[in-house]
Amino acid sequence: MTTRLAIEGGPPVREALLPYGRHSVDEADIAAVVDVLRGDWLTTGPKVSELEVAWAKRAGAAHAVAVSSGTAALHTAAFAAGIGPGDEVIVTPMTFAASANCVLYQGGRPVFADVQPDTLNLDPAAAEAQITGRTKAIVTVDYCGQPADLDELLAVASRHGLALIEDAAHALGASYRCRPIGAISHLTTFSTHPVKHVTTGEGGLVTTDDGELAGRMRWFRNHGITTDHRQRTERGGWFYEMVALGYNYRLPDINCALGLSQLGKLEGWLARRRAIAADYGQAFLDLDAVRPLAERPDREPAWHIYPVLLELVQLRVDRAQVVAALRAEGIGVNVHYIPVYWHPYYASLGYQHGLCPVAENAYAQLVTLPVFPAMTDRDVADVIEAVHKVARAYQR
Repeated sequence: MTTRLAIEGGPPVREALLPYGRHSVDEADIAAVVDVLRGDWLTTGPKVSELEVAWAKRAGAAHAVAVSSGTAALHTAAFAAGIGPGDEVIVTPMTFAASANCVLYQGGRPVFADVQPDTLNLDPAAAEAQITGRTKAIVTVDYCGQPADLDELLAVASRHGLALIEDAAHALGASYRCRPIGAISHLTTFSTHPVKHVTTGEGGLVTTDDGELAGRMRWFRNHGITTDHRQRTERGGWFYEMVALGYNYRLPDINCALGLSQLGKLEGWLARRRAIAADYGQAFLDLDAVRPLAERPDREPAWHIYPVLLELVQLRVDRAQVVAALRAEGIGVNVHYIPVYWHPYYASLGYQHGLCPVAENAYAQLVTLPVFPAMTDRDVADVIEAVHKVARAYQR
């Protein structure tokens, strides 16, 4: 007999709400930040380059450029790729709006291509079908931390003379065909927002093997000025030149110190995320109404989030009711993502529903379950229990 759902007055699986993601900060992280606060450089100091060197090494890339957010990383990459007014850029709809907004920031036009139904990553064939003579680049996203079909997308980009920008905000520590994410695409962007794999409070980085692109990004983040304050101090000079319209996207040393400390714990955190994902995948095998995303055998996901698709034909209710019921059970589920062009701003630009049917259908089915390293085995068991409880209560 099914236990009465909490949303209907029954006892919840847990009393305290379990969030879908949460940062972890320990005393070593705090000490690293305090050490910078006691020093001479709070911004544009040595911790910035230290983080960049460590990040590039972890990603297997020649260069990493630190900026003030994941959104700034995308904008910086779009600038480096030469995107400008009148250019079209192929983007995925299954992402946070910043992946497409970066094109608008540069005066370009996002062109949405559909996703694969089993992974929700950008479909290379759909992307190629949208290419015109005005196309400048492709922006792909490693959805939930599973790398997109990067070799296929690079082949498309090569055939048409395009840049491939990889939004790897979900994928720090992931690998694709035995290669670390960060050194495969022409430009790879990361986020260090608190719910990501490591945090700098707010922040982001861009990796590349192209030294010229790295140089362009370094002065773009500093108002378009070719030197920063520390460089001028070390040279004993004062003269500087602004060579392009850049932005203040600098990431302070305070934040970089936190990121450096966090980066040292990445491997353990990745292992925990992968263990939780494996537990979920096994636990839902016997639920006809809940379908985890497919995992490609030639890549290792980083599991920033753990989305499942609801087989709504198996349920008496829609996704909204399932979300409400799970939250009533104490599980802080979320939804990732609303198709970008469904947002009112994009509608005001003329984008309409129906552009990407696979992404739109998936959106109606998506639910994101909690996954973060500090989750205990009891937390994981609670999520599994709640999903089973709700799915069985609402099954046809």
